[in-house]
Amino acid sequence: MSQIESAKATLENKPSSSHLGEMILIIDFGSQFTQLIARRVREAHVYCEIMPCTHSLAEYANADVRGYILSGGPSSLTDAEAPRAPEGLFETDKPILGVCYGMQLIADEFGAKLEKSSSREYGKAELSIGGGQKDDPLFSGLKANSKAWMSHGDSIVTLPDGFETTASTDSLTIAAFKNLKRNIFGVQFHPEVSHTEEGRGIINNFLTGICNCSGDWTDEKFIDTAIASIREKVGDGKVVLGISGGVDSSVAAMLLHRAIGDRLYPIFVDNGLLRKDEFTSVMEMFEELEISVTGVDATKLFMERLSGVSDPEKKRKIIGAAFIDIFEEESEKIGGVDFLAQGTLYPDVIESVSFKGPSVTIKSHHNVGGLKDRMKLKLVEPLRELFKDEVRSVGVALGLAPKFLARHPFPGPGLAVRILGDITDERRRILREADAVFIEELYSTGQYDLIWQAFAVLLPIRTVGVMGDERTYEHVIALRAVTSLDGMTADWARIPGDILAKISNRIINEVSGVNRVTYDISSKPPATIEWE
Repeated sequence: MSQIESAKATLENKPSSSHLGEMILIIDFGSQFTQLIARRVREAHVYCEIMPCTHSLAEYANADVRGYILSGGPSSLTDAEAPRAPEGLFETDKPILGVCYGMQLIADEFGAKLEKSSSREYGKAELSIGGGQKDDPLFSGLKANSKAWMSHGDSIVTLPDGFETTASTDSLTIAAFKNLKRNIFGVQFHPEVSHTEEGRGIINNFLTGICNCSGDWTDEKFIDTAIASIREKVGDGKVVLGISGGVDSSVAAMLLHRAIGDRLYPIFVDNGLLRKDEFTSVMEMFEELEISVTGVDATKLFMERLSGVSDPEKKRKIIGAAFIDIFEEESEKIGGVDFLAQGTLYPDVIESVSFKGPSVTIKSHHNVGGLKDRMKLKLVEPLRELFKDEVRSVGVALGLAPKFLARHPFPGPGLAVRILGDITDERRRILREADAVFIEELYSTGQYDLIWQAFAVLLPIRTVGVMGDERTYEHVIALRAVTSLDGMTADWARIPGDILAKISNRIINEVSGVNRVTYDISSKPPATIEWE
């Protein structure tokens, strides 16, 4: 199923509603799986947000929070510095589900005994649900025996008063528990990962059977809410929007145009790091939407600022700051502009800002990591709480054509983070030509729509080769293609060998300066999708 077909299926399967109300609050203790919990909740059409464990519940005092999920985390409750639950959490009358560290935290909070294991339990385990399954709303309707994914170092040795064991494994006596009087539940495994066979059922039982969520969070509801939010924030003001022709900025443009009409001023900046013929094609695409776009050729500015810079973080921040300079300059030409809109997504924020638990900062995204401290324009980010597949689904609801929605993600810094090392005119030429061949072949062989993201990378090395009877010492191109749902995790795409062979031959024969092509077969994690 292509990404557009998937988005349409998501849209068709969602119930209809017109307002944003109920939500689940996920308390983040630093697990790298926290975002997956959010994905699973939203897949059940229930709105949720992630809150760092260091924040206050008072931030959500006016929200219709139906329940709390406590994430896993790398800390040990046997350590004095282990993160604790936000104040007042266990005094609420809302249901609570603890996952892994979250379960251990609940146990510790209510006086149970925990023990640091001699070795970490990691991987699949056989889960057995206890005899009270029919009376247990968390496991209602699920198989008595199934596989679950474990990842923990501590174990609960004794239960707190008022709690009872509801599941176990061969090596773990207390793999899940409940306290029906307090409406508190815990699982030592990770129901959010695909390896846990009944994981979706457990989460859905918590959402609907325990928290009484109606599951009516829809694309239409999001659109209505986003438009109202934009109008409230912007008022009678003007907004400039940086566009790229990709899914995110295109959907953001449609939302903003519906909200404020001609007070939206989209700007497409050619930073000299776009793909081959990208500037012309994107300008033509937006003409079809009847949205007027201002094109700015800023190649010289970007190349001057990036000259001699090879560190990827410096590249991103230089590019982010340069974009802002241009937007501010263009805003002054328009006059009366107070706002800058961006197509920032939830994964951009998550990967750029640590949730202090350890969601470690992986990279500075150009939208959130390259902004100047004293930026004149105020930010508007209508897609900030969405994952990529949700953006595509909203795009379908807005009526955007597949040519917008099916495009692979393209990083804001562009080819700068795909040219490893210094950026020169020659290296930009080589990468553009190689990338164009790669994408052209993926389209012609029907592979493009099966892949989440594909691109070429120019490596900072040269290798020995033979062309004709002559020795060569030229550049190396790495090809990267992955399958994914939302970009938070990804697997390398299994492109048939004969297609890869043709791509390699074409690049070496047609792109002057390249004599070797490799294919990246690493997944995320441990690798990221982009190389920088």
